Amino acid sequence: MSTFQHIVTEEQAKARVDKLLSDINPEISRSQIQSWISDGYVTVNGEAVKANYKCQTKDLVEWSIPEVEPLHITGENIPLDIVYEDGDLLVVNKPKGMVVHPSAGHQSGTLVHALLYHCDDLSGINGVERPGIVHRIDKDTSGLLVVAKNDFTHVQLSEQLASKEIKRAYEAIVHGEIPHETGLIDAPIGRDSKDRQKMGVVENGKPAVTHFRVISRFPDYTHIECRLETGRTHQIRVHMRYIGYPLVGDPKYGQRKTLDTDGQALHAKVLGFKHPRKQEWMEFEAEPPQYFADTLDYIKKLY
Repeated sequence: MSTFQHIVTEEQAKARVDKLLSDINPEISRSQIQSWISDGYVTVNGEAVKANYKCQTKDLVEWSIPEVEPLHITGENIPLDIVYEDGDLLVVNKPKGMVVHPSAGHQSGTLVHALLYHCDDLSGINGVERPGIVHRIDKDTSGLLVVAKNDFTHVQLSEQLASKEIKRAYEAIVHGEIPHETGLIDAPIGRDSKDRQKMGVVENGKPAVTHFRVISRFPDYTHIECRLETGRTHQIRVHMRYIGYPLVGDPKYGQRKTLDTDGQALHAKVLGFKHPRKQEWMEFEAEPPQYFADTLDYIKKLY
């Protein structure tokens, strides 16, 4: 069993302990963390607490990760575009169309299946279906992901995510000509009350902040770069739709009439973080795949 510690900062004071741990471990569900708390795996200043305990500045929060049940997912020999690898982590350039982890309807061919074939060890914090997965990107979004090989690395990277220290920049193509050069979208995201399969900007959602800048514009389309402060589900897709510029090719949040890109035109281009063990800043960049360039060429020829 692995045990971890976190000292509550002034900014985190007054937060519920289950929410604090959820923010530190964004890929672990709140219900799973609440289960840890009720089973006694979480203490504050050495004492057991309830999930609704309000943290105070300088509280010492300790939590233990229960032993992971045996893994029943078999690795598959799927090619991986590995940008960087060492004993603690990998940085992978995920192709468009690949699901990150197994789920209903996706029991093979995922990034996790490929990783299990490639690696002897992956972190176990997220359970048997998400080994090593610190953060994820959607099936039809391509680009960079960091994968943890051990629990120490996983927790350290998750804390960087929670404290907004990880750099993540995306390129996207959206409908509409954005008139200004830069923008900031600060709008909370949660489940859409009318469609539980979708996310939306909702009053009681989780804080979500997206920065964007225009790379190039056309009469009906704009090529942009987006930088995330937070990492909510479908964040860029939801935020750009919210301000009236939905992503090209997006079947869930886009226009009915759109370009045929087989999913949203979105690519995770830049990923930067402090290496958990070496404590050195590392930054990686992967150019968008060919379909992205082809789509831009097609748009240019329209005008």
